[in-house]
Amino acid sequence: MSAFDLKDRVALVTGGNGGIGLGMARGLAQAGAAVAIAGRNVAKSEAAAAELASFGVKTAVFAVDVTDEAACRHMVDAAVGQLGRLDILINNAGINIRKQPQDYTMAEWRQVIDSNLTSAFSCAHAAYPHMKTVGGGKIINIGSMMSIFGASFAPAYAASKGGIVQLSRALASAWAKDNIQVNAVLPGWIDTDLTRRARAEVSGLNSMVLMRTPARRWGTPEDMSGVAVFLASKASDFVTGAAIPVDGGYAAQG
Repeated sequence: MSAFDLKDRVALVTGGNGGIGLGMARGLAQAGAAVAIAGRNVAKSEAAAAELASFGVKTAVFAVDVTDEAACRHMVDAAVGQLGRLDILINNAGINIRKQPQDYTMAEWRQVIDSNLTSAFSCAHAAYPHMKTVGGGKIINIGSMMSIFGASFAPAYAASKGGIVQLSRALASAWAKDNIQVNAVLPGWIDTDLTRRARAEVSGLNSMVLMRTPARRWGTPEDMSGVAVFLASKASDFVTGAAIPVDGGYAAQG
């Protein structure tokens, strides 16, 4: 069996109905994993699940508010109930509110931190006993280039994504004994609905990204599938606590 084969594995992807989450989910399904898609927009999630089912794998759909701890726990338990087990968790759900720091309200700050960072802990916490039961698992937390760099227009987002890296390291250290590997992926500028809104809101962003990225293009959701399969498979059994940029060389520019 290939080290990258995910047959008989079950994955849960939050925010998996579009953008980076769907790009990763496609990779997992093509490698043979059953995939549960979680998101607020049920119709969008069902369309994504139908696409994944075309690869011949089982799918499930869950409507969830990831800022609700009880909802996260119910989602994880329901995924195990429907698909039989849980081997892979991708914490991808997240939001951004682009404002200068002085213009933020505390409610907006908490909304971003709860959506991007606290939700990842809630879902991982809920997944842990299920993964321990089956002898191990893989948790992939989605950070950002903002895990490394700051931006005046994204204070809460950058704080949450920096936290994702440190959370991943802490969980990796704690759960290695249970054969659970936890890693962070740091996407660069990927062409999604979220970043299209950013281009509309931040003047000059498109030209800045193209100038700084050695690959001289925006990434695509499909560019995220390979790292997802690697980190979800046996190929990465000795990789844990890592933060891996997938950014066309953006971070390498210093």
